[in-house]
Amino acid sequence: MAKIFVVEDNAGLSDAIVSYLEVDGHRVVLFDRISGVIEAVRMAVPDLLVLDVMLPDGDGFRLARKIKQELDIPILFLTARSSESDRITGFEIGADDYVVKPFSMRELVLRVKSILARTRPKGQVEAAASGKKWYLPEELALDKRRHLLELDEHAHTCLHDSLEVKLTATEWKILAFLAQRGGRVVSRDQLLGMCLDYLAEGSERSINTHMKNIRAKLAVNEWVETVRGFGYRFVGKELA
Repeated sequence: MAKIFVVEDNAGLSDAIVSYLEVDGHRVVLFDRISGVIEAVRMAVPDLLVLDVMLPDGDGFRLARKIKQELDIPILFLTARSSESDRITGFEIGADDYVVKPFSMRELVLRVKSILARTRPKGQVEAAASGKKWYLPEELALDKRRHLLELDEHAHTCLHDSLEVKLTATEWKILAFLAQRGGRVVSRDQLLGMCLDYLAEGSERSINTHMKNIRAKLAVNEWVETVRGFGYRFVGKELA
């Protein structure tokens, strides 16, 4: 059972969200405005924050930035703001997912499950049996040391040198998709179609933003090579 904070001012919608999440076994705390959310998060850190963007007393993006400055908790934006720039803003803040209204309640529950499945405490995590491993040769690393990357396709976790890397759902999909292609070049269009849920509104900017975040979190940028004019290539070598 997970503890989920939901910040949504539409009473009918929020009641439905709470009902579906509670039926799925979660404990839900509901807020209809920004006021009081930060204090509640500090007192009882939730496993997930489901956050509307347009709220009667402020902006959800601004609230998310403040929370991320203090705590690294998963955030799922739930909003009618569907433009590409809004989506990019959400992911730049560090969103784990971005769901546009109207949406299916079943879809929301599945997205929540996906986020919670890959959320683990910071620090060292026991490697799962289902994880695939890759190594980065010393000559490709900034510090000239061999590094190890493990991606678990069931728990959706990412381990770098045995330490967990907190990737959003989209970042994990992109990294796993590249790694599974075994060094082949993958175009931005392929990444948009296979890893993002909004192909019609996707663009190179979306992929560039996600790739920048992935590289920053892995610290060793050379895991993914940019092939100018074509796309990206994962350069890690899979362990037998």
